[in-house]
Amino acid sequence: MRQLRLRSAALLLLVLAGLVAGCTPTISAQRIEIRIHYSHFDPSELTVPRGVPITFVLINEDPIDHEWLIGDAAFHERHRHGTEAQHGARPDEVSVAALSTAETTLTFANPGKVLYICHFPLHEAYGMVGTLTVT
Repeated sequence: MRQLRLRSAALLLLVLAGLVAGCTPTISAQRIEIRIHYSHFDPSELTVPRGVPITFVLINEDPIDHEWLIGDAAFHERHRHGTEAQHGARPDEVSVAALSTAETTLTFANPGKVLYICHFPLHEAYGMVGTLTVT
């Protein structure tokens, strides 16, 4: 009888451990491809979870250079009139040469919306704008 109780208790502990393990949220990195074609981002709308590292793979299929800058309204206002010809030292500011691919990884801490835009002359006006929603 005592062995049966011990086995039952051990089985119960295993079941509980499995349930607890199953309820523990796992955070794993994600990869998202964004294609640049005819001076547009595809997709132009994305949703990502907060607190998860996201690797953005930026594929420029155009025969001209572009940039991918992601941030809030104040960030973009600073860049609309900026003078930097190249980006790359900061993960939220990426230059993508013609017919090439670039990668960057970001983790968004706060929910909300941010924009990704190419600020080369007239590119934003032409429609090189995307919206990223962080949930």
